[in-house]
Amino acid sequence: MRVGLFGGSFNPIHYGHLRLAETARESLRLDRVLFIPAGQPPHKGAAGLLEGRERLKLVEMTIRDHPAFIASDIELERPGVSYTVETVGALKRRLPDAKLFLLVGEDMLTIAWRGWKELKALCTVAVARRARPAARGASSAARIVPPRSAAAARRQPGLMWLDMPPLDISSSDIRRRLAQGRSIRYLVPPAVERYIRDRRLYQKAGRAVG
Repeated sequence: MRVGLFGGSFNPIHYGHLRLAETARESLRLDRVLFIPAGQPPHKGAAGLLEGRERLKLVEMTIRDHPAFIASDIELERPGVSYTVETVGALKRRLPDAKLFLLVGEDMLTIAWRGWKELKALCTVAVARRARPAARGASSAARIVPPRSAAAARRQPGLMWLDMPPLDISSSDIRRRLAQGRSIRYLVPPAVERYIRDRRLYQKAGRAVG
């Protein structure tokens, strides 16, 4: 079995996350993609981070109709900071016969990863970025392509690169829009928008979601 591991704060989950997961599923021929909301991300502060179970609920309602997508609470069950190498190690023990692929965005290569060498030994790190024109006759499937940033260049050996369609959406922009009372329609699935609106999540007092 080929399993994609897609971790993140998902604060909140949006169409960019879903496009990355679906692109990886097709390109890497994944049987399952696990969405893993972080309990306490090591590279982000707690300010503005929705409670873990709330973020997990948003993920669950978003992916419930996709037969290959599964929400996992493995990091929410573990106290303290959520380190990816510990999560992947635990999943490797649970799924000893599975080939694991860690799905990350290219921006995540600019941070310091705990146990980076160990992590690459446990799984294949698949890095998603926007698609570039392919050479004539080249496969459109996942392939190694030259990295753009210095940080990516340092870590490039052993990584797999995935071409991504342009979809410039970020959780931070969605939170900012909510705080300002602006619309988030077409940035998140309708069910997520309704849930956030009904519970006034991420909003400042007196503001409404457009």
